[in-house]
Amino acid sequence: MLRFFIHYVFTSFLQNFRYIICKKNFVTLRLCGLKTTMINDLKITLSQLNPTVGDLVGNGKKILDVCSTHQKGGLIVFPEMITTGYPTDDLVLNPYFMDRVEHHVQDIIEQSKSYNAALILPTPWRIKDKIYNAAHLIHDGEILHTVFKHHLPNYGVFDEKRIFTQGAIAEPYDFKGTKLGIMICEDMWFSDVAVNLKEHGAEMLIVPNGSPFQTDIHKMRLKQATDRVKETGLPLVYVNKIGGQDELVFDGGSFVMDQNGKVTHSLPTFEEAISASNLNTHALQKSDEQTIYNALILGLHDYVTKNNFLGVLIGLSGGIDSALSAAIAVDALGADRVHCVMMPSPFTSQDSLDDAAECARLLGITLDTISIEPAMKAFDEMLAKTINEKTAGTTFENIQSRARGMTLMALSNASGKMVLTTGNKSEMAVGYATLYGDMCGGFNALKDLYKGQVYALSKWRNSQSLVIPERIITKAPSAELKPDQTDQDSLPPYDVLDDILEHLIEKNTPPADIPHDPKTVKRIWQMLDRNEYKRRQAPPGVKITTKAFGRNRRIPMTNGFFKSTAKN
Repeated sequence: MLRFFIHYVFTSFLQNFRYIICKKNFVTLRLCGLKTTMINDLKITLSQLNPTVGDLVGNGKKILDVCSTHQKGGLIVFPEMITTGYPTDDLVLNPYFMDRVEHHVQDIIEQSKSYNAALILPTPWRIKDKIYNAAHLIHDGEILHTVFKHHLPNYGVFDEKRIFTQGAIAEPYDFKGTKLGIMICEDMWFSDVAVNLKEHGAEMLIVPNGSPFQTDIHKMRLKQATDRVKETGLPLVYVNKIGGQDELVFDGGSFVMDQNGKVTHSLPTFEEAISASNLNTHALQKSDEQTIYNALILGLHDYVTKNNFLGVLIGLSGGIDSALSAAIAVDALGADRVHCVMMPSPFTSQDSLDDAAECARLLGITLDTISIEPAMKAFDEMLAKTINEKTAGTTFENIQSRARGMTLMALSNASGKMVLTTGNKSEMAVGYATLYGDMCGGFNALKDLYKGQVYALSKWRNSQSLVIPERIITKAPSAELKPDQTDQDSLPPYDVLDDILEHLIEKNTPPADIPHDPKTVKRIWQMLDRNEYKRRQAPPGVKITTKAFGRNRRIPMTNGFFKSTAKN
């Protein structure tokens, strides 16, 4: 009886045991079937790449380079829409574009055959004039199995229902003795796809992703993956892309989770990673400031390089926004590709001049000085007959900003470098930005950062190495457009302003429920409401929150809601 009992316990243990081990160049997932003698090794490479949207040739080369150097005889998993980059938006609705996609996919299939590589190749795919978000399982020169994305996200930055046709819920495919359950990105966020795969015999869940970064996204992904693993009892392989694409940044952070919901291996964030020998169980453990800063670096780097700009131009004012922007630019592109210009007016303080010069010295960047006083005098003379002190308002303050914008754009035209704007989310929200002035440019790394986050990131960056003079961080912020001006002359303290704005924008809190002075809340809400037209004309910038201005938050410019509600 004792021998029988020991044999029974040991056999039951083997029948249900799944484990993951790391070898030199790959992760091997061993899955045991119902019989203890049926053990199949499947070598898997997580290929976390940075594609460029629309660059079919370049993306194809990246794919084939991985096939040529990794996991012969194994399975390579690529991120969502690797052939075209993601999101493609309306590119896939162009028949000629899809013709070229099909051509390049066939070329990848043919060439991968010579490398004896099997791959999960996500791509847009056309069937009878319908476009699907798909993933092919490819081996030995043919498509063995195709899965279509079932849950098409249609919120926030996503509008896949307008572009793609919904696919049926996926079923598993037996590849070399292992039943693979492939579900594309959003399909992991619902239980039906994973449960269906399990019910049809899947032994492993593989999830190609194009999941953009925002704060707390790692926790959200891990929760969804854990839920799917708990529901199915299956290990899960999650492969995400990296790279900047317009406002979006994809942060990678691919991982392997065992059947108990434990992350056993993870790839680094914000960088390409292919060989599983680079797996690091601590890759997701970074401070919030470091994670956001890395997102800003990657977003700016890819926007500049993928669009073939020679570098960036920044108006370095001696204030914290331009100083942090310059630091990000240097970390993203190198000091030799960052050119700063100080453009003083009669209202510019000596402290600002000194702080800008010191910041440039610490960063090792070029700083030129071009006074805007001649332009101010020219506009004074030009407008003297039509604008007087009673009617001027902020006209001449804004002319200073526009003179600076025009100066930077002239230098951009002459040099081929892109103007990097420096306004933060707090300012953009309440309209403290000048159209065709400090808003002009090609990109804004700080666009989705509240002022408090600008300070936090500046302090964090200085903790790595001193690049921003301490006085820039400690002095009262000012646009310096008139004598003795500070931002708090006309705005509440930034900690109050940021909290009110976060309630209004990210949380959609009713104004009456926001825990601040009701008159202040009402005033900030009105400022947010009436400046939508400015934000529509702002350059793109890195998205890090759930409600970034732009495609992530679509508010009509002509909008009478505040006016009709504020009376009640």
